[in-house]
Amino acid sequence: MSHRLNQAALATLPPDVIRPAYDRAGTRIGIVHIGVGAFHRAHQAVYLDDVLASEPDWAICGVSLNSRDVRDALQPQDGLYALALLGQNPSLRVIGSIRELLFAREQREQVLKRLADPLVRIVTLTITEKGYCLAGGDLDLSHPEIVHDLASPDAPNGAIGYVVAGLSVRRKLHLPPFTVLSCDNLPENGRKLARAVVQFAWKLDPELARWIEAEVAFPCSMVDSITPATDDALRERVAAQLGCSDAWPVQREAYTQWVVEDSFCNGRPAFEKVGVTLSGDIAGYDRAKLRLLNAPHSALAYLGALMDIETVAQAMATPVLAGFVERLMHDGIVPNVKAPAGFNAGAYVEAILARFRNPAIQHRLLQIAWDGSQKLPVRLLGTISDALAAGRPIDLLCLPVAAWMQFVRRQARIGVALVDPMAEMLVEVGRATTGDANDDVARFLALDSIFAPLSADARFVDAVRDAYARLGDGTPAAVWRALSD
Repeated sequence: MSHRLNQAALATLPPDVIRPAYDRAGTRIGIVHIGVGAFHRAHQAVYLDDVLASEPDWAICGVSLNSRDVRDALQPQDGLYALALLGQNPSLRVIGSIRELLFAREQREQVLKRLADPLVRIVTLTITEKGYCLAGGDLDLSHPEIVHDLASPDAPNGAIGYVVAGLSVRRKLHLPPFTVLSCDNLPENGRKLARAVVQFAWKLDPELARWIEAEVAFPCSMVDSITPATDDALRERVAAQLGCSDAWPVQREAYTQWVVEDSFCNGRPAFEKVGVTLSGDIAGYDRAKLRLLNAPHSALAYLGALMDIETVAQAMATPVLAGFVERLMHDGIVPNVKAPAGFNAGAYVEAILARFRNPAIQHRLLQIAWDGSQKLPVRLLGTISDALAAGRPIDLLCLPVAAWMQFVRRQARIGVALVDPMAEMLVEVGRATTGDANDDVARFLALDSIFAPLSADARFVDAVRDAYARLGDGTPAAVWRALSD
């Protein structure tokens, strides 16, 4: 295709393509975003695109730290790109909120200048947990990125170094600081980011660190939307719809959620007007997501994998499995979730079930099954502990736990590698199993890093043993019978 999506091409797009509802030339950059990946462009940048229709001061400067690919793809397109929403009513929308794209390794001075711009009042980040350079709860002072940036604070490479450098310049110029907002998918993200930034600053300049502690806001947030990777099929489909090429479109499910702690130090957009939930209880939303979304995901993964089902949508198209997951959510999990104020658990469950059924999202069960030793405690075992403390039944909740054990046993015995930090130990346990519920469950529950202290509760042991026995030999037919009981 000869021509490319850009500002001039907007007027030529087909009428069914949604385009920016504002004059992009009249917007001003008020946000610097570090980590301009697909999730940011499909999530936060879309909310800001909605904001710009009424507030022109919140356009985005996107900064990539380690790759020039996004800048090189989108700069010739004036920062424009297409978002494909997947589902029963698919749509295509051109997003215009990113006005500037910088690759930090080549444009360090421009990044630092933008961070010092008085018009910039928020810095957002999607850099994944490893980008925080933490060891446990503290900054890893031996991390190569941190070592470099402490030695060369005016020429940083990492996100923490850039944030501190930007704040340092603003303090010297007597400018108000920017809010630093983590949009990464990890609990207490704002607290973790604040700890890393402050500890870094203490190593450079205690006065700067004290100023950051006193003046800078680090709100927590929670984000959610499934965003499959961009592939050539998406590029071809988008080009056909646009009538011009887009070097890097993105795609996601129609559902999206962004919950933000309302704690900003230098103003903010009217987020509440564009669908963002402002809350003082981000931990409550994180907990609800882990228990009501992630736990059923894991249940589908282990039970569905044992039934030789490949994707979440296929699992939800299997009535016996879909029925179990609905009962698990409504009867097993909802009564044991302490929800944030104003949170409608029933509506949230129905929205999740609709997401799970979306055939346009090919979410593979084996991928969700990865890292079960890390996921089970936060997704299921906490809910089981709360249910036991309240005297509620746990049979529904223990079937996915038993399914994980059966899954590990099957993978180990047929020689399929486990993707798990405890893979070596789990394979050893799996190979030692005999199929006897008493013996097998005892072997798994001896893994204290996963199951203690629950493994000392006879009610839990009995319920898991019964669930394991119900699953029989873990074959598709046996699992089907267990779910049908």
